[in-house]
Amino acid sequence: MDLQSPQSFIASPSGEFYFIANANGEPGKRDNNGFISKLNIDGEPIDLHFIHGGSRGTELHSPNGMAMVGKMLYVADLDTIRGFDSETGQSILALSLSHFHVTELTDLIADGAGQLFALDTEGNAIYQIDTTQDHVVSLYLQSDKLGSPRGLAIQPKSGRLVVVSLDEGTVLDIAQDHSISEIISNSFFTGRFQHLSGVDFDRFGNMYLSDLTAGKIWRVQPNKKMQVIAEFLISPTSVRIDRKKHMILVPYLYANGAEMNGLERPSNAEGGTKKKKRTLSDYGLGLLGGDTPKK
Repeated sequence: MDLQSPQSFIASPSGEFYFIANANGEPGKRDNNGFISKLNIDGEPIDLHFIHGGSRGTELHSPNGMAMVGKMLYVADLDTIRGFDSETGQSILALSLSHFHVTELTDLIADGAGQLFALDTEGNAIYQIDTTQDHVVSLYLQSDKLGSPRGLAIQPKSGRLVVVSLDEGTVLDIAQDHSISEIISNSFFTGRFQHLSGVDFDRFGNMYLSDLTAGKIWRVQPNKKMQVIAEFLISPTSVRIDRKKHMILVPYLYANGAEMNGLERPSNAEGGTKKKKRTLSDYGLGLLGGDTPKK
C-alpha cells in the first residue's frame, strides 16, 4: 500500500473499516494533495485515495488527527476540521478555526456523546466542537502547561481528557474543571521520553504512548507499571487502539508505512497470564522494530 507521510490511523466505531490520513508530502503544507486511505475489516485496502485533495472538488491539504461521530469522518486539516461521509467520501463540512488564530490542528478525538476535542499544538490549546449544536466551536483550555500538546485521548473509565506533551514529554490529565495534573512526569532524573506524539487506551485501561523521535511504543498499566513494547521504530507519529479487536494501529510518518496487529492479552485482564514471554511481535510491531517479520 503506497502510503505517503501517514499521520494518523483509526478504526471506525463499528470495527468495519479503518482510515489512514496521509499528508502526501511535508506535513503542514497547504498544497491540496493530502488523502485518506480506506481499509476493510481485515485491514486490506479498499481505496488508497478514498478522499483526495484536488479530486472531485475536495479540499484536503495535510490531514492529521481523525475521529468519527456516527457516519461522519472528521479530519484535522491545518486550521480546519473537515467532515466527510465515511461511506462515500463526499465532503460535507469545512469548519475553519482561523478566527482562533489556529495554524495547524494536530490530534482529534470524539467522546461518544457528540463532542469533538481538537489539539492546537503551537497554540497550547484544546478546542471543543459540539456536533449536536451545529458544530459550535469553543476554546476548552489554553495553557502553557500543556507543553505543545501532540496526542489526545479520552480515558474510557473516567471520561477525562489525557494529553501528551511533545516538548516536555509529560502525560497530563484534564479534570472536568479544566485543571491540569501530571500523570507521568519527565524530569531530568526520571526522563523516559523525547517527543511524545500519541496516546490511547485499550478496553482494559492500559495506556499506550508513541514517542516520535525515540521510535518507541510504551504501555502503561493502571498500576503505573511501564514498559517499552516496541523500539527502533521509524517515526511513529501517533497511536490508536481498536478496542473491539484489541489491535494497535501505528502510522510511520517518514517510513511511508503503517501497522495494525493484535496486542497480547494483558495480565490485568480476566484470563490473562504472565507466564508467556513477551516479544515485540506479540504486540504486532514486528515489521519495522520487532524480532518476527509481519506476514
